[in-house]
Amino acid sequence: MLNFSFHAPTRIHFGRGQAAQLAQEIPPGSRVLLTSGGGSIRNNGVLDAVLAQLAACTVIEFNGIEPNPEFETLKRAAELGRQEKVDWVLAVGGGSVADGSKFIAAAIDLDADIDPWLLVGNKTRVNSARPLGVVLTLPATGAEANNVGVISRRETLDKQSFRSPHVFPRFAVLDPEFTFSLPPRQVGNGVVDAFVHTLEQYLTYPVDARVQDRMAEGILQTLIEVGPQTLAQPHDYAARANYMWAANQALFGLVGAGQPQDWASHAIGHELTALYGLDHARSLSVTVPHLLRYCRSDKAAKLRQYGERVWGLAGSDDAIIDGAIAATRDFFARMGLPVTLAEAGIDAAEAAVRLEANLPRHKPQPVGEHGKLTAADCAAIVRMSV
Repeated sequence: MLNFSFHAPTRIHFGRGQAAQLAQEIPPGSRVLLTSGGGSIRNNGVLDAVLAQLAACTVIEFNGIEPNPEFETLKRAAELGRQEKVDWVLAVGGGSVADGSKFIAAAIDLDADIDPWLLVGNKTRVNSARPLGVVLTLPATGAEANNVGVISRRETLDKQSFRSPHVFPRFAVLDPEFTFSLPPRQVGNGVVDAFVHTLEQYLTYPVDARVQDRMAEGILQTLIEVGPQTLAQPHDYAARANYMWAANQALFGLVGAGQPQDWASHAIGHELTALYGLDHARSLSVTVPHLLRYCRSDKAAKLRQYGERVWGLAGSDDAIIDGAIAATRDFFARMGLPVTLAEAGIDAAEAAVRLEANLPRHKPQPVGEHGKLTAADCAAIVRMSV
């Protein structure tokens, strides 16, 4: 018997023109800290569309949140929000901006004598947070509708998560047209990130969770169909809409409900990002195929199911499992991502040594759905990525 709870209070406004809902969601007269990443929202019309709906509010802008949101940057944003006595935080960007804004929203409300870094890893309790909304421009992490944030600290080579019901976004605007200007690298990263989020909750061991299994398989098949299509045809609204919804549902909470979950590839990937600055999705693409090989026997039943149902493979168990792992690797490559550390310009042997030393500081050992992968096992997986 597996016990679980499910709580997702985020209101989702999906489709063309849904930025108009901002005027309904954020009360007139509110003081809004608008957070963003680089300058793309200024060039593609997204910022103008958002500001038009916030004409009755006072907007304080903070940009420059990194792809792996940096603690020092986020701390400055929280200080600005506190000084400006903001009522709302509005994240306009992708998962990193949303994650960083969750931290900002919580840090604004934190007692002045508490180090905000203690929020990361849940070392201090989040008792309240500024209300948060998200306008999504890069589908990938599902951060617009969950209560988890991942924060980096370059000076200490940390990349860790935190969670709290207080940082659930109150609402999220998902307009597929806001993704049309994304460069191919970000689209490829987003598709693979969503794909791996689904695998982490699905490729474990059978517990007869038939609804969740088929939800996961549907998301995976959708990403396989529309991933290459949205790379080739950036203005195909239907492809972008299905990609955006698949990424949202991958980490919405339903796929993993009642399921054993893995997350070992994320534990490894976070270390590779912290150590080498590797894009999050690319840290996963260079890890997952090798983790599947390493954990082949433990995952055999679900790997066979995955090969049959998602990839349409037939034959002996070994042939199906081999084919499923190869198809996964090939899909990542088709999306433009590296599948070995060598392709990413990283020496696997060196990375393994550094990861084995660093991982125990950040993640209780062992990891994986069976709780049996030690730091040494994780290092061995990294060594395979050559």
